Amino acid sequence: MTFFSDNPAIISLANDKNYRSYFKKSELISLTNFGTAFGMGLIVITFMSGFGYFSAAMVGLSGTVIGAAVSTRLMQRLIKNTKEIKVQDVEIKADDTELSYKSEGGTFLRFLNAILDGGKEGVNLGLAIIPGVLIISSMIMIVTFGPKDAAVGYQGLAYEGVPILPEIAGSIWWLFEGLFGFSNPELIAFPITSLGAVGAALSLMKAFVAKGFIGGNEIAVFTAMGMCWSGYLSTHTAMLDSLNFRTLTSRALLSHTLGGIVAGTFAHYLYVLLHYWSVL
Repeated sequence: MTFFSDNPAIISLANDKNYRSYFKKSELISLTNFGTAFGMGLIVITFMSGFGYFSAAMVGLSGTVIGAAVSTRLMQRLIKNTKEIKVQDVEIKADDTELSYKSEGGTFLRFLNAILDGGKEGVNLGLAIIPGVLIISSMIMIVTFGPKDAAVGYQGLAYEGVPILPEIAGSIWWLFEGLFGFSNPELIAFPITSLGAVGAALSLMKAFVAKGFIGGNEIAVFTAMGMCWSGYLSTHTAMLDSLNFRTLTSRALLSHTLGGIVAGTFAHYLYVLLHYWSVL
């Protein structure tokens, strides 16, 4: 579901009592990590393929699968013995009542109710993810790019900020180059922006392409980390809050951070291996 839409789509399943009965409590909570790992996957792959790197995007998808497994299993291990799990770890039984999807009223009334209920849920979801999408993504872009023309100075153009992030990344460049194979410090802005919203991270691609920073390896790593992280800082809290486990947010963020790093690293080395074998 999240592959075709976005992270919070998993909440509708997690809140279904019949669906919940198939999981232990720790497994149910880890669905937030598993679902987030594939958030906006179709959009990310389609966008990356538009640059002519479909094979590299598929390599990135394989990295996402590995990252999702690491994030989910690590989350289950971290929360297994927590008091939140022990207190509420009661058997969840399926609802024996027969499900009925029949709506009452005429066609117009059902159509109107569907629009109103859907709009209400959409607004609630939007309010829940605004902090991450608006604040985190904006902060990342402000500290990534400098003025377009250093001789002229700041002109109030888009993406103009103080390029602190590339300077910091440059000081530990050996780490990013070893893990992801990046050739420019500015490229670290994509995965970091993905923490807030992968859609905002995709908007950086135009600038990267114009500067000649993008190749097959970068597409593979961006696809893996973009899908795996896909704005989890902005959605994890809301998703766990809807499951009444907001106190476990820090563990979820830690496990998913490591999962995203594993996804990007796996995608990089798999791409290098396939490229060495002349498969790509």
